[in-house]
Amino acid sequence: MTRALQAQRREPHSGETRSCVIFLHGYGANAADLMGLADPLAEHLPDTLFIAPDAPEACAGAPMGYQWFPIPWIDGSSEEESRAGLDRAAADLDAFLDGIMVDEDLLPEQVMVLGFSQGTMMALHVIPRREDPIAGITAFSGRLLEPESLADETVSRPPILLIHGDQDDVVPPQSLPQAAEALQEAGWKEVYAHIMKGTAHGIAPDGLSVALAFMRDRLGLN
Repeated sequence: MTRALQAQRREPHSGETRSCVIFLHGYGANAADLMGLADPLAEHLPDTLFIAPDAPEACAGAPMGYQWFPIPWIDGSSEEESRAGLDRAAADLDAFLDGIMVDEDLLPEQVMVLGFSQGTMMALHVIPRREDPIAGITAFSGRLLEPESLADETVSRPPILLIHGDQDDVVPPQSLPQAAEALQEAGWKEVYAHIMKGTAHGIAPDGLSVALAFMRDRLGLN
């Protein structure tokens, strides 16, 4: 049985929903962490609904934060607990995405997912295993989980933009080329990358600009 994810939303600037961007926050954060991105993006995506769910589990190390799954080297959980948490969260996110498309009357190609850190890990793990490809995945500062199983378990291959800071001391910058290589080996035709120079574990203005251009293009707005 899946857990219902609580979410924040910002209605389209134009008042009419033609697309949706779903933000997936990182470990120890919450929906509000990425929802702030709706402000600079909405002007350029006027018909876009922005939705940000809280991850399903409270995060022990962050009283106001949530986690998609435990991280052993941070919280002392076991590898088994981490893997079980990933499986549960994947089912939760899958159901959440299905619900959004039904409730908002959206087709998969009208939906874009933007993840950060652990949210990126969730996006890269869940979206390719869904039947219908969405418009694209914008993946900030994360990594690809279980690359060895990707080729066998991939069902759809939406375009993916990988963005990472070259000074990231939380998720190593080499996670980007590793993910790109695994995705290409699993049959992806559209994998793009951008390195944010001088950026640590965060989202710099140049990265957000590249992300916006990618989202506008994939949503048919350019």
